[in-house]
Amino acid sequence: MTNMGQSAPPDLLDAILVGAGFAGLGMAIALRKQGITNFVILEKARDVGGVWRDNSYPGAACDIPSHLYSFSFELRPDWSRTFAPQAEIQAYLQHCARKYEVLPHIRFSSEVSEARFDEQTAVWTVTLRDGSQLRSRLFIVGTGQLNRPVYPKLPGIENFKGRSFHSSNWDHDYALEGKRVAVIGTGASAIQFVPAIADRVGHLQVFQRSAPYILPRADSAYSSRLKSLFKIAPWLMRLYRLKIYLTHDIRKAAFTNRQWLMKYTVERPFRKLLEAQVADQGLQAKMLPDYAAGCKRILLSSDYLKTFSKPQVELVTQEIRTITAEGLETTDGVHHPADVIIYGTGFAATEFLAPMRITGARGVELNAAWKEGAQAYLGMAVPSFPNFFILYGPNTNLGHNSIVYMLESQIAHIMRCIKAMRQSHSDTIEVGSEAFQTFNTGIQTLLVKAVWNRCQSWYTDVNGRNTTNWPGFATTYRWITSRRKLDAYKFSHSPDGIAGTL
Repeated sequence: MTNMGQSAPPDLLDAILVGAGFAGLGMAIALRKQGITNFVILEKARDVGGVWRDNSYPGAACDIPSHLYSFSFELRPDWSRTFAPQAEIQAYLQHCARKYEVLPHIRFSSEVSEARFDEQTAVWTVTLRDGSQLRSRLFIVGTGQLNRPVYPKLPGIENFKGRSFHSSNWDHDYALEGKRVAVIGTGASAIQFVPAIADRVGHLQVFQRSAPYILPRADSAYSSRLKSLFKIAPWLMRLYRLKIYLTHDIRKAAFTNRQWLMKYTVERPFRKLLEAQVADQGLQAKMLPDYAAGCKRILLSSDYLKTFSKPQVELVTQEIRTITAEGLETTDGVHHPADVIIYGTGFAATEFLAPMRITGARGVELNAAWKEGAQAYLGMAVPSFPNFFILYGPNTNLGHNSIVYMLESQIAHIMRCIKAMRQSHSDTIEVGSEAFQTFNTGIQTLLVKAVWNRCQSWYTDVNGRNTTNWPGFATTYRWITSRRKLDAYKFSHSPDGIAGTL
């Protein structure tokens, strides 16, 4: 990295990456392409894939078309469907890890408990759950926002004597056939697995706190002819991908400065779908959202709504009062017996990087720096945390396009920063406070006007601050991360900086 200071000890890594999902694998591949091989990926599980490894529930699939929800450098001509199922995406990530020789860099079953930056040497010390430690110049976290399942805070939840599990930890050994199943939650996971299990169970009750806006899922299998055409004419596949990208990116306007479009693009199509699939007007009324379209995640399904017309399926909108040993009791005093409870209650999306404890320069802890809400320059860098980057960090989630595209923008930006460190012979890079504040003030100003701030959802933290979404086009983010000068960063040398090869 620099020709200053003492020689690098043999155990000093150039980079430590955390997480082996799209973010970690993409970052690792970028490093290898630049000849940087002295790095490790720390992965708490025993396989790659991240959210696509963990969420193996029945019906799990992506809600972004397959050809866009993939790396731009590793396009796949033979995706089976418009929206790839979970197992296919997981297999794709495993393929990428093998093809680009990332697997030797991964240490599985290695969960990070804390990381600390030493200002004297410009080195990060990362401590694992088993107490072992690793040292590195760069510390890059790619754990994402959907890795820590959330359970509802319901009285008696520990008293239930039946089987219970979260959708992200699906119990495949438990047979649902003939069982009384209670599903808590009606979010993105539930609308996929509820139709998938409805015909297997004896009785299915879905407990709804908030009705979702749902649009038809335009899913279909790709023909053998089209897959062959994509294989022999990759340019055609790239053109198809570009069409999907542009179609999705333009939707940003409806979430921000053209919210009136929601009436025509979401509200009316949803009502049409609801009326077509649910004949009972009382049930229709229960399924009508009471918030602005787009405020919460818009979901895609062509079979969720009509599932509730089946005799063994019931929608419960009364609030849950308590969990009992035998089931659930709602506030109207009705007891709902259940053999199994499935929690489709989402993730701690706004608790970025938890439960890791990260301490930067001058003893600043990240939790303290984020006490009023998580924020970062470009969603990646935080003052007082040199040589530290976040992938899929604060305000980089999208409500309208592919997160993989955003990740590739971030990875390319980090590689720009590494190149600048090389050229300046620096051993530290740290974003300045002024650029950090200016950027985040601008983001929040735009978000105030966005539809996401019109209700409480997983996009907002406990203080009502939207720490999740990017309020602009994905194209704008790509331009900023690739073209904006790096003068927001300070490049410097530490007193005892260690010479390296970055």
